[in-house]
Amino acid sequence: MLLDPETFDLVPHAPELLARVHGDARFKEEMPAAQLEIAVAPAATVADGAAALREARHLLAAAAEGLALVAGAGVHPFAAAEGVLNGGDRYDRIADEFGTIARRQLVYGLHVHVAVPGADRALAVYNAVRAEVPAIAALGAASPYYEGADSGLASVRPKLCDLLPRQGVPPGIPSWEALAEAFAWGRRSGHFADPGQWWWEARLHPLHGTVEVRAPDAQATVGDTAAIAAVVHALVATLAARHDAGEVLGMAPSWKIGENRWSACRHGVEGPWSDPESGQTIPMREHLRALIDDLAPAARELGCADELEAARDLVARPRAAQAREIGRDAGAPGLASYLTERFAG
Repeated sequence: MLLDPETFDLVPHAPELLARVHGDARFKEEMPAAQLEIAVAPAATVADGAAALREARHLLAAAAEGLALVAGAGVHPFAAAEGVLNGGDRYDRIADEFGTIARRQLVYGLHVHVAVPGADRALAVYNAVRAEVPAIAALGAASPYYEGADSGLASVRPKLCDLLPRQGVPPGIPSWEALAEAFAWGRRSGHFADPGQWWWEARLHPLHGTVEVRAPDAQATVGDTAAIAAVVHALVATLAARHDAGEVLGMAPSWKIGENRWSACRHGVEGPWSDPESGQTIPMREHLRALIDDLAPAARELGCADELEAARDLVARPRAAQAREIGRDAGAPGLASYLTERFAG
């Protein structure tokens, strides 16, 4: 998010800030003019990726000096619901189709990509990872404030995203032929000619060739970002190993995943979790702690044991609750100020 240095409101200065970084490929334009994407290069470990992200955040904050402050969160705490959009053919087409809904997409997410060699292996992992996407979203839920008030949600971002099609619970994909046909249907129908508009909270990325999880809010700090990335990396590796061992990973029904998605949106880590197969319901905190325990062996092999362990702090001290506490004490502008101070940490 790009914020005014005095008011902490959103400011549509992305084009000017991009000019200041002189074409650095790590920084990319997005549809809202008060937003930039940081896309770090592929890394072998979460620690390497986090170091690259920290460097990019420092560089961006320095480049923005005198123009804007930079912060990470799922939504801005008090900005108006509709914002200024960037121009260009792609964004103009989206704005023409969705109108005011496009101007309401002032949302900021964390996207974690993991390369999974082997087409059938990647497909099996994708279908299985869908069931845990709500738990990952709960772990990263950190944006209760919207338009200056507490929304009552741990993260309001998913409900804003839901205003667009192809959002939310990712569909189960029975085969690569089915995915190709979905993209072909999008082209034939005119609903989405660009596979990049397959906006679900997890996807098989059509260009990068990765399993991508895109459910969590953008995080205030690099440390919290790395903790969530470690969960995703270790989860994908664990599922891939189970597939390699001959286990049929399964494909949970989307509507069951949707029930857990709502819990994550409403309550974050403080709500319930229901097993998609058995229906057994336990606290989300209990599910996340057990998940982190299960992922520990993979994390050690991947070199992200420390980052995975840091995810326990997100369970114990939910960032949505922290945001509420700061908002109660300092108001929504104080929360925005706090986010800018944490950006490069």
